[in-house]
Amino acid sequence: MAKLENRQALEKLRSSLQNRLQDSKKRLISLCAGSGCGAYGTTKVHEALLKEIARQKIENEVEVKLTGCHGFCEKGPIMVIHPEGIFYPQLKEAHINEIVEKTVKGGQPVSALAFKDPATKKKIFHESDIPFYKLQQRLIFGNNGIIDPTSIEDYIAVGGYSAFEKALCDMTPETIIDEVKKSGLRGRGGGGFPTGVKWETCRRHKGERYLICNADEGDPGAYMDRSLLEGNPHSVLEGMIIGAIAIGTREGYVYVRHEYPLAVKNLGLALDSARRMGLLGKDILGSGFDFDIHISRGGGAFVCGESTALMASLEGNPGRPRAKYIHTVEKGFRQGPSNLNNVETWANVPYIINKGADWFASIGTERSKGTKIFSLVGKVVNTGLVEVPMGTTLRTIIYDIGGGIPKKKKFKAVQTGGPSGGCIPEQFLDLGVDFDQLTKVGSMMGSGGMIVMDQDTCMVDLARYFLDFLKEESCGQCNPCREGIDRMLEILTDICQGEGKEGDIELLEELGAMIQKASLCGLGTSAANPVLTTILYFRDEYEAHINEKKCPAGVCKNLFHYEVDEEVCNGCRLCSLKCPEEAITGEKKKPHQLDQDKCIKCGICYDVCKFDAIAIK
Repeated sequence: MAKLENRQALEKLRSSLQNRLQDSKKRLISLCAGSGCGAYGTTKVHEALLKEIARQKIENEVEVKLTGCHGFCEKGPIMVIHPEGIFYPQLKEAHINEIVEKTVKGGQPVSALAFKDPATKKKIFHESDIPFYKLQQRLIFGNNGIIDPTSIEDYIAVGGYSAFEKALCDMTPETIIDEVKKSGLRGRGGGGFPTGVKWETCRRHKGERYLICNADEGDPGAYMDRSLLEGNPHSVLEGMIIGAIAIGTREGYVYVRHEYPLAVKNLGLALDSARRMGLLGKDILGSGFDFDIHISRGGGAFVCGESTALMASLEGNPGRPRAKYIHTVEKGFRQGPSNLNNVETWANVPYIINKGADWFASIGTERSKGTKIFSLVGKVVNTGLVEVPMGTTLRTIIYDIGGGIPKKKKFKAVQTGGPSGGCIPEQFLDLGVDFDQLTKVGSMMGSGGMIVMDQDTCMVDLARYFLDFLKEESCGQCNPCREGIDRMLEILTDICQGEGKEGDIELLEELGAMIQKASLCGLGTSAANPVLTTILYFRDEYEAHINEKKCPAGVCKNLFHYEVDEEVCNGCRLCSLKCPEEAITGEKKKPHQLDQDKCIKCGICYDVCKFDAIAIK
């Protein structure tokens, strides 16, 4: 890998790589090697694929690429065969021989292995026709499925580092900042602050400036940033280099969670190859511009996602937030002007520079531009990473892309914005998802977590769960957050155990309002959101727990029991066979009985019964 001495050398390399790509007659097999698919067994599938290709002696006709996450994570391991775009989900080693014979050599899909649409039950052979992908606009995430994240040449071949080249050679720092401001890009880490304004403010302050990428993704169920770093790390690095040119800094950091080993590995490889090629380091492309990026691993503290806590941790100090009387763009890391954006924000920057602010601003809503990647998880048919234009409705995301609620159950709520986000009920399913609309209903964008809940979710217990998480993650230095969350959790625990009393709901509302107003950082000011929104939209559930000592969803074990509806039970014996305590007895084809003394309320009988004969009382 030769060092590129100037702009012309980079352009020559890109042209050569693109010509080679266009002239290639090889069939491309893209195999997802992200963390999700890897856990399902990508390594074994890959080994079997290479072995069969060698056995068939077609190495010169096929190129196999281990790519990053394709987004449809529950269907892993995923393979896509190009140029047809034939899609194979949930692959096993045993499938490989037939795929190579019929599809790789013959260009025909294997019908038995095709994706089956859960809604229509029809088989879909091509990735672009699957509703999960078809209804997305995958600008930032699209290259994840076609490039090798460990190859800088792959990234350059699809146009990578052309935006950096343009920014370095054809633009001034001021014109770069003006373009980002005009685009309307807002921070994707949760705050939604205008990115260009932040850059401009940081550049204005004197001193040794620093540039930081926040990859400390701590929301339960969220993994957008991890998947970008695993699958397309150069897109993030290119955005950071452009930001460094604009701000005027020589030093950058990526603060990434220690629990992301594959992301750290691929990011490290990307940094090494960028340095060897001369895109990082001294005198980049002969321009006199110096800039390098370092990796810092976080210890997994949720609070270190907050900017001042992150910078304290980056300095080697305890990750504790400070009051922002002085903003970090003026005095942040090492007391110097510091610009922090998250992974997804940086990945947007090359597109804005290459395609222009007007193009970017044409996507999304008036005040929320571009696309957003959401981590769609919970009680939804299609879980995974979803990238859609800002303003796309919750209904489109959950039902059209996500496939709706499994087992024909009823939608109850969706929580957006991570553990500090609010719970949004069914009446707002047609709400367009952007920064402002979510705030109006008591939730927030956050980094993009989206947890779907069905009729079997107890909203009181859900609020208790998230408060328990936030209590453990609070840094503990300010009283409102430390004591307030702890007291709210005590009240919620009592309510879930059947010990709630009159006035508890009002006390939770009062405590929540106090924590929002008086806490030091964003963790505290947003911590009460799950409680306050569930009280606002599901107050009847709180009242049932307190006044009737009942849990309508059948989750809080002290407040319900299971019974066999003898009029419905046909004696199929499935519940009896599955019960771990042998609490259900009865003769075959006759109604069964449930011994309450033996029942541990595990819910297995309720889940396995196909005739709704198990009732929650």
